[in-house]
Amino acid sequence: MKNPTLSKALAGLAALALPLTAVVAGSGPALASTTSPSSALSAPLSAPLAAAQATEWAAGTSYTAGTRVTYNGVEYECIQSHTALPGWEPPNVPALWKQVSGDDGGDPGDGGDPGDGGDPGDGDGDNGDPGDGGGPGDGGDGGDDGGPGDGDGGDDGDKKVLGYFVNWGVYQRNYHVKNIDTSGSAAKLTHINYAFGNVTNGQCAIGDSYADYDRFYQANESVDGVADTWDQGALRGSFNQLRKLKQKYPHIKVLYSFGGWSWSDGFGQAAQNPAAFAESCYRLVEDPRWADVFDGIDIDWEYPNACGETCDSSGPAAFRNLMQALRARFGPDYLVTAAITADGTDGGKIDAADYAGAAQYVDWYNVMTYDYFGAFAPQGPTAPHSPLTSYPGIPTQGFYSDAAIQKLKSKGVPASKLLLGIGFYGRGWAGVTQAAPGGTATGPAPGTYEQGIEDYKVLKTRCPATGTVGGTAYAYCGNQWWSYDTPATIGGKMSYSKDQGLGGAFFWELSGDTTNAELLTAMKNGLS
Repeated sequence: MKNPTLSKALAGLAALALPLTAVVAGSGPALASTTSPSSALSAPLSAPLAAAQATEWAAGTSYTAGTRVTYNGVEYECIQSHTALPGWEPPNVPALWKQVSGDDGGDPGDGGDPGDGGDPGDGDGDNGDPGDGGGPGDGGDGGDDGGPGDGDGGDDGDKKVLGYFVNWGVYQRNYHVKNIDTSGSAAKLTHINYAFGNVTNGQCAIGDSYADYDRFYQANESVDGVADTWDQGALRGSFNQLRKLKQKYPHIKVLYSFGGWSWSDGFGQAAQNPAAFAESCYRLVEDPRWADVFDGIDIDWEYPNACGETCDSSGPAAFRNLMQALRARFGPDYLVTAAITADGTDGGKIDAADYAGAAQYVDWYNVMTYDYFGAFAPQGPTAPHSPLTSYPGIPTQGFYSDAAIQKLKSKGVPASKLLLGIGFYGRGWAGVTQAAPGGTATGPAPGTYEQGIEDYKVLKTRCPATGTVGGTAYAYCGNQWWSYDTPATIGGKMSYSKDQGLGGAFFWELSGDTTNAELLTAMKNGLS
């Protein structure tokens, strides 16, 4: 999701902020980008190029972004400030360190940094284009590959409530799978998207091997109160915690999400041989070590035949062909979904692809209806990042949720295959002198993980909502102007989802909510 924006998700773990893409951002506009996203970490990812002479890495040492160390003769640069713990050796944690010299002969399946940490959108200061989730391409009739099946957990006919869990959240954000349980979120979710896996060399790849399947969880950190083991072949990390969560909440289905704002540049190569890509994804998702964890795959390509962090020229058929190949390989009993752009403008990203043609192969689309506006336009005008409807003075016509939903429906995408996106974060500016939307600004407002972005759980008390516009909320406090959704505006959006016959709603991402799942509760109640 993310993205960062982390920015549907987005500009990468370096920002540790959003992607997914929604409008992201997923991917991450973050993106569901979001964003872009745990508690031992602390600084933004933009590290200075210059660094002091490298010293040997040591556990217990506090490192700031830009610091260089050596480990086993290889030099690394810190990309996220943190205090090192045992097991966080540089080659094991690509979310914290990048290799700058030497050859560590590392794990070829580890794609490096999972994305923009904590913000679903693009988060890198792009043009504010909604949707970091990528849209399907068009293409001819590919025959009958067996469409989406009913083996998705028996929630056919019920509204889907899906949330993104970001693998980088276990660091500075200190948000773990157990938090999904203790917050009450697990009982309200129908699906979880695990973000992100990488796309590299035309294949699906692990995003962060340490966070995904190697981190040791003590008994007090574990979903079931049982510590991990170091036995050979034992599964650890978030994958094992998800296994335990599913055992406790058997109704939950988990999808492995690939791409996002920062990792979408690999889709172009993947699209050159969709069958080979699909085979690699199947083998990874169904790896015998965690085959029982995942119930399907989610694709967050930002954007096919269009520009995200990088521009893609795969052509209008690329996404459709990719989704067709995935459905053919995974079969009718696995979930196959995609986070897609919410750009409702004429000639925009939705128009660059045949969403209806690709829809036959997917169970649903996560439409990243957030990250439309933000401090990636540092001087404003101030505008809500996730408006449901248009309003007088909206900076760009077509940059609102209903425009995207109606455009997709008009192209033939079934309403039941569309999920409305919600951002569990806000976007804001500083140097603003008027409370109403449309004001000028001097730059992004400060944020915990990235400038211009902040979690709902922080904003609800730091800068409470002072008004609504376009079906979402905004807040003016001091010289800062923020927009975000509240339980009340989410209630309105869920009513819209039901009225439009949509398949439900999704959000980017779990760590942005309060400890008692205030926003998710509003989503669940609103869809009931």
